Amino acid sequence: MPAGAEQRYDVVVIGSGPGGEGAAMKCAKGGLNVCMVERRPLVGGACTHDATIPSKTLRQVIQSLVERKRIPFRGTISPMPSFPDLTRAAASVIERQVELRQGFYDRNRVPVLHGTARFVDPHTLHVEGADGVQVVQANAFVIATGSRPYHPTDVPFDHPRVYDAESILGLSRTPESVTVYGAGVIGCEYASICRNLGVKVNLINTRSKLLTFLDDEIIDALSYHLSDQGVVIRHGEQAQRVELLDDHVIMHLESGKRIKSDILLWANGRTGNTSELGLEKIGLVPDERGNLKVDDAYRTSVEHVYAVGDVVGFPSLASAAYDQGRMAGTHIVEGRLDARLARNIPTGIYTTPEVSSLGRTEKELTLAKIPFEVGRAHFRHLARAQITGQTVGMLKLLFHQQTLELLGIHAFGDQASEIIHIGQAIMAQEGSANTVAYFVNTTFNYPTMAEAYRVAALNGMNRLS
Repeated sequence: MPAGAEQRYDVVVIGSGPGGEGAAMKCAKGGLNVCMVERRPLVGGACTHDATIPSKTLRQVIQSLVERKRIPFRGTISPMPSFPDLTRAAASVIERQVELRQGFYDRNRVPVLHGTARFVDPHTLHVEGADGVQVVQANAFVIATGSRPYHPTDVPFDHPRVYDAESILGLSRTPESVTVYGAGVIGCEYASICRNLGVKVNLINTRSKLLTFLDDEIIDALSYHLSDQGVVIRHGEQAQRVELLDDHVIMHLESGKRIKSDILLWANGRTGNTSELGLEKIGLVPDERGNLKVDDAYRTSVEHVYAVGDVVGFPSLASAAYDQGRMAGTHIVEGRLDARLARNIPTGIYTTPEVSSLGRTEKELTLAKIPFEVGRAHFRHLARAQITGQTVGMLKLLFHQQTLELLGIHAFGDQASEIIHIGQAIMAQEGSANTVAYFVNTTFNYPTMAEAYRVAALNGMNRLS
């Protein structure tokens, strides 16, 4: 489409990350005329280029190398590669992901306009790209612009020793030490990645515990194993100021502590990408973190404008964003809300060992006065874990004492983010089909990590007799 030309669509989606892709594909397959607007030169969004794919690739490569060193065998083991070597490995995965995702748009005849989108009225966008401005009109819009790392004004992110969760991927060397400020999911994951790379790590947590949305037993296990690996965790701390010197950086904390390191990774919060969208032209006002408020169908206060993914805040997961996009697309195409997609969204945290969680925690059930029982399977007792040497971790099942309904699943250790999906399938069932008894009466392959479900179920149900 030439610059200045005007084109009309049924739906325009802004942002080609998981949320935008989910919405675009649902609308296109529903027979609507759909256009995708993406500010980057390639599709995939931050998930593909700056966040999920590169960070998880880094983690996997490092973990594989650590595992090779752990298992004794004859031969020479190569030294740990540098950080730039690892990011080059991630680049090849990103390239394959981009090719795959672009194919979705091509096959479904969804044109992709590359440029920055800005509303000029409730049904019109200007898309400013390398070839000028294109005018796009639509009956409905889906905002899926994602988020970016939060930048406090007093932190000098333009300095070569200060990084955020995106710019860290451009690190030109392996640092000797790093201070990670912010112990959320991103902070914990990068603390684990850096420590396994041999970097000295200070993890500064602004709260009293790590990842307080998790079950307390899992939080304690994660904290213990990060500390055991050499990560120095400091809880309940707040940044006062950042001091930059020629050969290091010092984080001054309000408690009076001075934390010296080679570089600083600021991983404390994210901001929704809404500031350049011209939302004032359509009467939308984001909150202080740039997020948009939506209803159960992911509609904003402007009836024909939807928002999905990180730009609506919690849970800010790529997996959840895709489902949110599909929900918004379903409402646009069919005028109905499929609320089932919002249930039982698992959390995957790719530390070493990794963590995954689904449903309610012990604390939540206790506060709600729900009588529950706990079943545990420690990985060190599983034959498959003993064979692979990955004996750290456990699977924990929470279930109702009377009905045996499965209420929560919490996994810590190797393959936790994969194992969780077995339990997720049972939790999604209705009525008596969702009980811990399923795992007792099901035959699992032996030896497997999945067998942990049978072990944990028996462990819990034995307490009822």
